[in-house]
Amino acid sequence: MSLAPYAKTPPFAPGLRIGLFGGSFNPPHEGHRAASLLALRRLRLDQIWWLVSPANPLKDARKLAPLAKRVEAARRVSQHPRIKITTVEAAIGATYTFETITFLKQRCRGVHFVWLMGADNFRIFDRWQRWADIARLVPIAIIDRPNSTLTALHGRAAESLAPFRLNETDGALLATAMPPAFLFLHGPRSPMSSTALRERPLLAGTFE
Repeated sequence: MSLAPYAKTPPFAPGLRIGLFGGSFNPPHEGHRAASLLALRRLRLDQIWWLVSPANPLKDARKLAPLAKRVEAARRVSQHPRIKITTVEAAIGATYTFETITFLKQRCRGVHFVWLMGADNFRIFDRWQRWADIARLVPIAIIDRPNSTLTALHGRAAESLAPFRLNETDGALLATAMPPAFLFLHGPRSPMSSTALRERPLLAGTFE
C-alpha cells in the first residue's frame, strides 16, 4: 500500500482537542482502540491521531514489521471516524517523541494536544529522550493497563510530576490545562498486547 495519504497531518483546525497516541503498533489491536475510545469520551477529545512510528529507540528494530503493513493493520483495527492514522514521524524524520510533539505544536497552531500513553509506558517514561521537556509541552493522559496500575505511579517520572496530577474527574479540563499536567484514566483494561500477539502462530513472521 502507498503511505503517501498518511504522510501528512490529518485535517485540523484551531481549537480542536486532539489526543496523540504514539507507538509502533506492531501490531495494532483492540486494546489500542479501546484506550482511544476511553480517552475520546473521558477527555472530551475531538480526534485521536495514531502516530505509527517508523521505529522505537527502546525496542528491537529487528522485530518490527514494515511501516506500510503496520499502517494498513491500524486502519483495519481503528474503525472509527475520529481516530486518524498518520506516519508524520517518518515523513519529518523524527526519532524521538519530543521532536514529533515540537513539530506538531508548531505546525498545528491553536490545537489543544494531549499525549496519550499506557500505564506500562509511563512506568519507564524517565527512559524517554527529554521526557521532562515532553511533560512541559503537552498535558498527558495515562491509561490504565493490566499489572501497571500501582507501579506506574511510583516511577521516577511519576514522582517528579506528582504535584501536577489532576483528578480523574477533571478529564474534560486536561486538553486545555497548562502543562505540566497529567491524570490517570481507569477503565476496562484490555489484556491484549502487541508482544503477545506477535507470538501467536498465525502472526508469526508477519509482525516480527
